[in-house]
Amino acid sequence: MSGTNIIACIWDFDKTIIPGFMQETLFKAFNLDCQKFWDEVNALPQRYAQQKICVTEDFLYLNHMLTYVKEGLLPGLNNEKLRELGRELPIHKGLPEFFKTLKDQIEQNDVFKKHNIKLEHYIISCGLAEMIRGSKIAPYVDGIFGCEFIEEPMLPGFLLQENMALSNETKEIAQIGRVIDNTSKTRYLFEINKGVNKNPKMSVNASIAQADRRIPIENMIYIADGPSDIPMFAIIRERGGKTFAVHAPDSLQDFKQNDMLLQNGRVDCYGPADYRPGTQTYRWLMMHVKDIAERLVQQEEQQLQTRIYNPPSFRDKEKENPTNLQMALFD
Repeated sequence: MSGTNIIACIWDFDKTIIPGFMQETLFKAFNLDCQKFWDEVNALPQRYAQQKICVTEDFLYLNHMLTYVKEGLLPGLNNEKLRELGRELPIHKGLPEFFKTLKDQIEQNDVFKKHNIKLEHYIISCGLAEMIRGSKIAPYVDGIFGCEFIEEPMLPGFLLQENMALSNETKEIAQIGRVIDNTSKTRYLFEINKGVNKNPKMSVNASIAQADRRIPIENMIYIADGPSDIPMFAIIRERGGKTFAVHAPDSLQDFKQNDMLLQNGRVDCYGPADYRPGTQTYRWLMMHVKDIAERLVQQEEQQLQTRIYNPPSFRDKEKENPTNLQMALFD
């Protein structure tokens, strides 16, 4: 299948697919005050600055979670537990069915099927990948990119011992495996664009001609909830893709925030985080996914026409040299 025949809907997660932040479900399960945790996280940069320590703010919350585990406030928290908690996450109305509806619109259309056009869904989140993998939306997604934890860090000398025993017998999260922040989200956009996620041997920094990229950015739609997604909005719009902002249906503040994104040219449209048939969000996404598919059909048919040679008719036989005519018919 030609890469140009793949469409991608790329989704944020918190407040886009679920109503709030996934950490709320996590801390509730351990009877902890979620707001207190975030207040502490927000105060950390200043506290460390007083110690003349520079920190990267975007992943401080992951470090602070590890501190909570170490201090016994999140006992037994591991990746399996995160997946279990992911099953408890509430999701917005119309999901997960809407993910399938978008795909079916493409894959059950005879014209699109003839041209082998496909739709894929991806999630790129600053949240916890294991909770997303445990969520109700996961079976409908082609790829998930989020922050990851390591439970059993390799011990010193592990290269010299094939089956080295690991010290973390309780299997709690112990180290950060991967961090995704609002800026580094764009790295994973280009992984999808170049097909790195489908070919691990390929580097995201590899130089790949636009025509050879698996999913051109102009075939992408990015759906997210707000200003923190501006880096993603900017790149996708600049390169011909579509952007859509969602807001909590009952939040005037979120509505105004989305409207400002539209006025500033960050998004193509916005609507409520309600994906049921008949809503503006449902209709806009359905329409633009179909528009991209129709454009791909038109492009492919135009390219085909340029490769077709129509031989001269027998009416022109007398005007043609017989030898040249014979060559033209079989060239």
